[in-house]
Amino acid sequence: MRRRALGAISAAVALTLPWVAVVVATDLLPWLTAAVGLDYRAPAALQTLSTLSTVIVTGLAVLGAAFLLAWAAETAEKDVPQAFAIAVLAVLAVAPEYAVDALYAWNAGVFAGTERGIEAGNLAVANMTGANRILIGIGWAGVALFTIFRRGSSADPAVERRPGFLSDVVILDREIGLEIVFLLIATLWAFLVPLSGGIDIFDMLFLVGLYVCYIAVILRGEVEPDMDHVGVPAYLQSFSRPGRIATVIVLFVYSGVMIFTAVEPFAHGLEFLGESVGIPSFFMIQWIAPLASEAPELIVVVYLVNKARSTAGFNALISSKLNQWTLLIGTLVVVHSLALGSYGVLAFDFKQSAEIWLTAAQSFFAVSLLIRFEISVREALTLLVLFLSQVFLEFALIREFVSLPVSSTDLLLVYSAIYLVLGTALFVSRRRAFGRLVRRTAGTVGDAMSMGGDRPASADD
Repeated sequence: MRRRALGAISAAVALTLPWVAVVVATDLLPWLTAAVGLDYRAPAALQTLSTLSTVIVTGLAVLGAAFLLAWAAETAEKDVPQAFAIAVLAVLAVAPEYAVDALYAWNAGVFAGTERGIEAGNLAVANMTGANRILIGIGWAGVALFTIFRRGSSADPAVERRPGFLSDVVILDREIGLEIVFLLIATLWAFLVPLSGGIDIFDMLFLVGLYVCYIAVILRGEVEPDMDHVGVPAYLQSFSRPGRIATVIVLFVYSGVMIFTAVEPFAHGLEFLGESVGIPSFFMIQWIAPLASEAPELIVVVYLVNKARSTAGFNALISSKLNQWTLLIGTLVVVHSLALGSYGVLAFDFKQSAEIWLTAAQSFFAVSLLIRFEISVREALTLLVLFLSQVFLEFALIREFVSLPVSSTDLLLVYSAIYLVLGTALFVSRRRAFGRLVRRTAGTVGDAMSMGGDRPASADD
C-alpha cells in the first residue's frame, strides 16, 4: 500500500511541477535576485508561453492539486468532523472562483464612477452567478447521473434501483440536512439582494454571519473514526497524529497555492481561445471562466464518487454551493470597499439583477429536489436540461442565431419563473418531509449550541 500511495502522490505532484517551474522562473527568482541586487531574466521559452501552452500547463496543475485536496480532506476526517473536513475542501476547491470574482470587484472599486468600473461590477456579478449555476446545473446534475450510470454503481450503497422510467435514485446522507436548510435560507436572502441596487453591508453581515453560524455548528459534530478508507488516505491516516496533521496542512496549503495561482491564467487563456473563435467576451467571463474555476471541485467530486463515496461527493458539492452563496457574495462588497478606500455598495445593472434572481430560483428548485434526501435520474436530467437550454438560448439570442419575442434579460426572468413554479410545487407536495427536515435541523443547531453539545475528544492512534 505504501508504494502505491507514494506513487499516486508523486504523480499528482508531478502534474503541478511544470507550473511551479514557470512561477519560480518568471516571478520568484526575479524578485529574489532583485532583492539582493542581482539581475536575473527568466528563459525566453517560459516568458513567452503560447496561450494554448499556458492552458495546458495550468490545467494540469489544477488537476494535480484537485487530487491532493481530495486526499487531504479524506485524511482529515480521522481528526475532525467529516462535515468540517468537507467544508474546508469546498472552500479551497472554489478558491479560484473567489480569486476571479475578487479581481472584478476590486476593479469596480478602483475605477468607480467610470464606464470601466461599472462594467467590472457587472462582470463580478456575472462571473459569480455563472459559477453558482454551473455548480448546480452541471455539478449536481452531472454527478447524480455519473453516480447512477457509472460502471460498478451497483456496488454503491447510495444508488437505489427503482421501477419506472428514469426512476433510479442517488440516496443522500441525512446528515446534509443542515447544509440544505442553510442553503435555503441563503437562497431566500439572495432574492432580496438586487432590491437595494447592489451588494451592500447588510448582505455581507447576513450571509457571512450565516456561514459562520454553519461552521460553528459543524465544528461541534462528532469525529467518525470508523469510516474505512483505501489508497492514499488510508496510508496517510496510518501516520502518528502530529505527522498526519502536518501532512494534511501541507497538502491543503500546497494545493491551495497551486489552484490560486494557476486558475487565473487558465481561465483567461480559455477566454482568449474562445474569443478567437467568435464567442463574446462577456459570455466567456460568465461561463467559460467559471467553468474553469469550478474544475477542481468537479474533479474532486468525481474522484469521491468513483470510490463509491457518493454521499461525500454530494456533501462537497452542497457545501461548495453554500459557501459560494454566502461567503462569495458577502465578501465582494468588502473587496470593493477596500479598493474604493471607503464603504461602497457594489452596484450592478438590471441585467445582473435578473441573473441573481435566476440563480436564486435555480437554487430554490435544486433544494426542493433534495428535501427527501434523494435525487432521481429524471430530476437530475431536468436540472441539466433547464440549465443547458437557458445558456444555449441566451447565446443564440446574443449572436442573433435565432429570433425570439423576448430579450436576453426577459429570457432570464422566464426561466426564473419556471424554476420557482417547479420548486414551489415540490415544496408543497413534500411539505411533510420539509417539516421533518426543518425540525431535525433545528434540533441539530440546538444541540450544537447547548452546553451539552461539546464534541468529545477523538481517540488517537
